[in-house]
Order: sequence, then structure tokens, then C-alpha cells
Amino acid sequence: MKDINHPQSTAMLLPAGERRLSAVEFQRLASVPAAAEWFANIDNPRTRRAYQNDLEDFCGFVGLTGTAEFRTVTRGHVLAWRAQLETRGLAGATIRRKLAALASLFDHLLESNAVAGGNPVHGVKRPRIETNEGKTPALGDHQAKALLEAPDANTLKGLRDRALLAVLLYHGLRREEAAQLRVSDIQERRGIKHLQIRGKGGKLRYLPLHPITADRIYAYLKRSQHHQEDAHAPLFMPLRGRQTGAGITANGIYAMVGCYANAVGIDVVGLGVHGLRATAATNALEHEADIAKVQAWLGHANISTTRIYDRRKLRPEDSPTFKIYY
Repeated sequence: MKDINHPQSTAMLLPAGERRLSAVEFQRLASVPAAAEWFANIDNPRTRRAYQNDLEDFCGFVGLTGTAEFRTVTRGHVLAWRAQLETRGLAGATIRRKLAALASLFDHLLESNAVAGGNPVHGVKRPRIETNEGKTPALGDHQAKALLEAPDANTLKGLRDRALLAVLLYHGLRREEAAQLRVSDIQERRGIKHLQIRGKGGKLRYLPLHPITADRIYAYLKRSQHHQEDAHAPLFMPLRGRQTGAGITANGIYAMVGCYANAVGIDVVGLGVHGLRATAATNALEHEADIAKVQAWLGHANISTTRIYDRRKLRPEDSPTFKIYY
């Protein structure tokens, strides 16, 4: 393995697409006991797949062919990998995740005495966190109100969708979390109705049920009656195929939001269910909710993710433009 700490050596590394490990070779690397333990401790299957792809990327770039070679990895290797990731035009957030995956593995290998020295990823500068302003748009209050009132309150579908939109806009749920809700997830805690949410990695959190959401859910259940058949039934049922016992899907929720947004004339580029989550978080922060509590409320592992939704410094009405008088 070449010493890529030397400036001329970096250019000698093979480009992306060459020296890639086969699945069998990478699994051989992953079979190192310490690395296997690290993989086993990643609960979320999506995160596990992403991290495995990230490590395959690094191993293929550097050309690791045996488990012992993890011990030979230096900061120079990581710097060269980061530079190559940048030339591939990857988003800053993607590069940060790849470096985080590698850093996490080496932290575990060090703790397990599988490698010696320090973590070669530490000290490697990561791309700055990009703002999601414009990527995950938040609705204005008037748009959120229009969306909440869009479904017809006289039909079963309309009652269901009114309740579902309230869950999204008053509780900031991910669409997968909303799709997984069951009737039994409405629980009383300390005398107040809560929603039990199954978040990423199977983590549970409990959110107080907003009065408007509660009214809409109970109006929907009174009309639907499916909760009387099975208390563990999905909270939001599809109108067709109810006999299967399956609830509305995450994709179905996405389509529903888009349909009503179009119906009330909300033309926001990139609006989806995550946009309603951003709307809820932004609204809570603008009304002086504590950002640490918003972090827990949204189920974010890192508060830096929550800060993406803190647009209080970007409110147009607070701009110096409106402070000028002639």
C-alpha cells in the first residue's frame, strides 16, 4: 500500500470504480470480530446498508485486501478519499455521512484493541452542514391552515385525511411514523392523551396529542368504527382492501399530501410530507419552543439537524428592509 501522505502519491491512487471489493471480500473484512460487533450494534437496517456501502467505497478506493490492513490506514488515506468524494460531486451531507461511518468503525476498533494508535478520521475536515432552506420548504401559516381544511369533513375519506394532516402538521411526524400508527398508540400518560411514535432505529417517543388532532381522530374513528374490531389495528386505514388489515402506506400519505396541496393551490417546489414536518418544527420554534425539546419531539439524534428548521433569523418580516422609513 502506498504512503499517500506524500503529495505525489495521492495522484497515484486508482480512480473510483477500480479496485472495488467484491461482496465476498467485503464480508470477509466485516467478519473481523470487532467490526462484526460494530455492524451488529447498528439497529436501523437503512443505516446499516448505507454504512456498509460507505465502507465498501473506502476499502475499494484504498485497496484493502485483508483484515490486517485496517491497521495500516492513515489520515492521509482518509484525506485522499475525501478529496476523491468531492471530485465525484457528492453532496456535503453524503460526504459527512461516509466519514462518520468510517470514524465510527475506527472508534470501535480502537476500543476493542483491534487497531493501535489513534482514529485516522479524526482531524479530517468535514464539509459544512448545508442548510435545507429551499430543499425542505416550510409552509406559511395561511398555507398550513388551508391544507388542514382541504379534505371534505362529510366523507369517511375526508375525515381520515383531516385527522392524518393534523397528525403531520401538529406533531411533525415522518411519513413512515404516521403510517405505522395504530389505534393502541393513543395512550394516556399522566392524565393526558399521547401518541406513541415508533421512530428511527425502533426508538419510541411519546407526544402529547394536540386538541385539534384528538378531535379529528375521534371523529374519524366514530365514522370508521374499525377500532372496535381490533384495538391494535392501524390507525389510518385505506379505503380499499380494509379486510387485509394493512394500514395506509407511507407512499399513500405522500400522494395524499400532494393531492390536497394541489387542490388548494399550494405550489411549493419540493413540498412533501417532510415539508409538513419542517412546517411543524419551524412553527414551534417561532412560537418560542425550546430547541432541545423540539429535538426530542422530532426524534432527532443530533440537535444540529433540528437547527436546520430554526428559521427565526430568516423571517422576511424581521428584515431590515421593513425597518426603513423615508
